[in-house]
Amino acid sequence: MNKSAGADGPLSGVRVLDLTSVIFGSYATCILADLGADVIKIEQPKSRTGGDGGDIMRWGGTPPKSAKAGLGPVFLTINRNKRSVVLDLTTEFGMQALLELVKTADIFASNIRLSALEKLGLSYEALARIKQDLIYVHASGFGRGGAYEGQAAYDDIIQSLSGFADLLSTSDGDPKPRFIPTVIADKGAALFMAYAAVAALYHRQQSGVGQFVEVPMLETITSFLLAEHLYDEAYDPPTGGWTHPRMISPHRRPYQTKDGHITVMPHDNATWRLFFEVADASDTIMSDTRHQSYEARAKHYIWLYDVMDELLQKQDTSYWLQVLQDRGIPCAKVNRFTDLKQDPHLQSVGFFQERQHPDAGPYFAMKPPVNFSRSPASIRTDAPTLGQHTEEVLNEIGLSLADAQKVGHPENL
Repeated sequence: MNKSAGADGPLSGVRVLDLTSVIFGSYATCILADLGADVIKIEQPKSRTGGDGGDIMRWGGTPPKSAKAGLGPVFLTINRNKRSVVLDLTTEFGMQALLELVKTADIFASNIRLSALEKLGLSYEALARIKQDLIYVHASGFGRGGAYEGQAAYDDIIQSLSGFADLLSTSDGDPKPRFIPTVIADKGAALFMAYAAVAALYHRQQSGVGQFVEVPMLETITSFLLAEHLYDEAYDPPTGGWTHPRMISPHRRPYQTKDGHITVMPHDNATWRLFFEVADASDTIMSDTRHQSYEARAKHYIWLYDVMDELLQKQDTSYWLQVLQDRGIPCAKVNRFTDLKQDPHLQSVGFFQERQHPDAGPYFAMKPPVNFSRSPASIRTDAPTLGQHTEEVLNEIGLSLADAQKVGHPENL
């Protein structure tokens, strides 16, 4: 086991060999790193033809002019707590070093296509011969044996195939398919990847054996979307259509107040009655049977939304927050992005942590969101520069940069 410096999280002592890039794989291994794992990120050197090298996410955004190259904001956010090692896997030394690292690893994580890994001699079967109990976690676009196996997959591709690109049209009536404006497929699949790795570690602890774990984007994200949106298509034969009606209703939205917007969520018979009392609804509304049972509300949610919309416009946001919260009715102001750093709750829990990156300067990191009473997750180190830990990690496996030069490894190792 390899304890990451300063780590005392639940995965302290676990080593992850990380051959992932972009968001899907890198976000998953960031979660493992936050939980205490020693994550060694293997990156390619700068190309002889002028390529920047390393994870492509290094090169986006607008870092401060004083920052070292390759520390773009997305890379900065999802590659903390990792060590960067540059290895050219097309060279004899690069492959030698990688295989020596495999011997020390608990998890081998990659989002490189399986066919490319196999050509490099990095299939699960090959690595399991080197480390019998290795957990090999492969992030793929599509599961093995399927019609799309081996095809390229990106967030837009998976949103298109999974149904996500059709979701907005079911809500607003505009038939044009559109993408959800976040990389929901990459980030959602990353969560599946992280829990799959932890589950495989538990299985190894119980059985002593490793295994191949496949995390296909299309299957994971389709299951994620259809948790509620399979809806009446769950039955055979179907008793209705796809999509949860209340979720896709255009009436499901924050409500306008006199000076902003608020979200209000009465959740049972008592809180609905209490809401209408607090909002000074008319006797007609108070006695209306359409809000007096779950079944009635489910059938008449559009009417309910319209009534709430009219009532909530009578007072400002601060008034509603006070009177609703005092009576235990779930509600919240609607934060704009520009409100987030000043949100009282996020401030009080230290969600945005001000840090000083040695090569990028001051920046904000988001603290690990899950709390452990005995083995806390933490931010121990900032995102690394390209190849920052190459010599350190090589020395740990009995190799050196001098060894690389002896066998003709590129100077930009």
